[in-house]
Amino acid sequence: MKDQIINIDSEILGGTPVFYGTRVPIKNLFDYLESGESIDFFLDDFSGVQKEQVIKLLEMSKNLIESSANILHENFA
Repeated sequence: MKDQIINIDSEILGGTPVFYGTRVPIKNLFDYLESGESIDFFLDDFSGVQKEQVIKLLEMSKNLIESSANILHENFA
């Protein structure tokens, strides 16, 4: 697996963020999870995406939210 997780290229889906090496939008993963589907179900539907990519993306998202906690808290206070 490559170190890159996300690819943003104006030539691929008009610059929509996709999983690196695919044309699968990152948003699709969150849509699946939001609707209650499992990661495995998502991977079954998008075989070009590797499980390691999904796990790394979720870790990156978690870290971004945790590092932004002060900013988020200030906006809600």
